[in-house]
Amino acid sequence: MNEVVETLTKIEQNYKLFQQQQFSFIRALEHTREEAHDMFRPVSSIVQVQCYKDHHCLNATDRRILNMFISLCNDLRSLCQKMETVHVGDSVTNGLLEKCKVLLNDSNDLAALRATYPHGVVNYLSLEEARHRYGGVVSLLPIVIDSLWEWVTHSKRHTLYVVSHGHATAKKETRTSQTPPAWHFAAQTSLSNKNTVQLQEKDFKKFLAANQRPQQKAPWKPPGKHP
Repeated sequence: MNEVVETLTKIEQNYKLFQQQQFSFIRALEHTREEAHDMFRPVSSIVQVQCYKDHHCLNATDRRILNMFISLCNDLRSLCQKMETVHVGDSVTNGLLEKCKVLLNDSNDLAALRATYPHGVVNYLSLEEARHRYGGVVSLLPIVIDSLWEWVTHSKRHTLYVVSHGHATAKKETRTSQTPPAWHFAAQTSLSNKNTVQLQEKDFKKFLAANQRPQQKAPWKPPGKHP
C-alpha cells in the first residue's frame, strides 16, 4: 500500500507540472489538429492525442507537452493494474478501479467528461473550447487521480477495520481459552468435598479416641473358687 501511495503522489506531482502548462497543451492540440485538417471534431480520446503527436506534430515543444499527457495516462493505467494486486477489494474499490480503467481506455469517448470544483481546468478554457473541443481531455487526469486517492482512502479504512476486528476476535478467543471449562470447576468442587469429608472423618475418630471412656477393671477377688 505504501508503494501505491508513493507512486500516486509522484504522478500527482507530475500532473501539477502538466497542469501549469495547460495553455501549451491546448496550443499543441490546436497546431496538430490544424495540421491534420481535423478542426471540427472535438478531442475526445487518448488515442486521438496519440495520433496527433505521432503523425501531425511539427515542433519539439508541442511533442513534449503531448508526450507528457500520454505518459501520465500510461502511468495511471499501470498504477491501476498494481492496485488490483495490492488489495483484494470490495464493491467500492472495485468500482473505482473499473471507472478509472474505462476512462483511461485509449478509445474511450471523453467528450462529455467535465472536472468540477475544486478543479479549475475547464474554467481556464474559453467558452467554445470548453464546450466543444477540449473540456473532456483536460478533465481526464484530475478525475482519475481523485478516484485513485478515493480508492486509497477506502482501502486503508477497510484494512484498519479488518485488523481491529481480527484483534478483537483474537482477544475474545484468548479469554475463552483461559477460562477453565465447567467440568473443571465441577471436578475441583467434587475433589474439595471429598477431601473435606475425609478430613471430617479423621477428626471424628480423633475426637472419639480422646473422649472415649476407659474400660473399668473388674474388682479384685481372692484366688479360689467363686460362685
